Amino acid sequence: MSLEYTSSEMMSVTAARALENGMTCFVGIGLPSEAANLARLTHAPDVVLIYESGTLQTKPAILPLSIGDGELCESALTTVAVPEMFRYWLQGGKIGVGFLGTAQIDRFANLNTTLIGDYKAPKVRLPGGGGAPEIATNAGEVFITLKHSKRAFVKDVDFITTLGFGRDGKGRDNVPNIGKGPTRVITDLCVMKPDPETKELVVVSLHPGVSREDVIEATGWEVRFAEQLESTPEPSANELEILRELKARTERVHAGA
Repeated sequence: MSLEYTSSEMMSVTAARALENGMTCFVGIGLPSEAANLARLTHAPDVVLIYESGTLQTKPAILPLSIGDGELCESALTTVAVPEMFRYWLQGGKIGVGFLGTAQIDRFANLNTTLIGDYKAPKVRLPGGGGAPEIATNAGEVFITLKHSKRAFVKDVDFITTLGFGRDGKGRDNVPNIGKGPTRVITDLCVMKPDPETKELVVVSLHPGVSREDVIEATGWEVRFAEQLESTPEPSANELEILRELKARTERVHAGA
């Protein structure tokens, strides 16, 4: 009997599996936080989770509402000042993976969390960069997770908040002391990776039940597919149970239960 699960659960489980035991991960709030904590509660108990507010090796029982959520500080090994977090831990090359979400992403994995529309008269003002530009610059590599739609996956982002590979795919060329940049993008439809030569995002794996047409329809550019296109493994019963309990526990606490 096959398991029942949602496309969102498929995305979170696939994103969690991208993290390996022992990795040091700088975690963004939202979907990245959900995936990182699922990894910690399943196959990667020794993953070291670090949040922007200065919490090191944090093990939250519930998903934080923000980087300032007390749950992060209470469950951390220690908490350091934000300047130390960025200057020593991040710029010092001690972070293996940055795990980020975004509002918009383009074909060269540039991220936009600043605005939608024209810079001088934006339609929507977004929350801004936070620590994402520094994370994408200084972490060893970057994983990105977000839901797949034409609104989110655009040919060219309206504003580059966080550098992927620039407007032409060469934004990281000949720049000293910089991480690899984005190495995978995990959505509710597929997994994408940058082409080794052009740096344009290419679909390398389709989630179960998702067709090429589904991805083409949800992407704002003429998306390419790998020659050896894989099928993403389904979530296990254990992963789904732990993810659902984590989310239910979070809802109960945030509701004051």
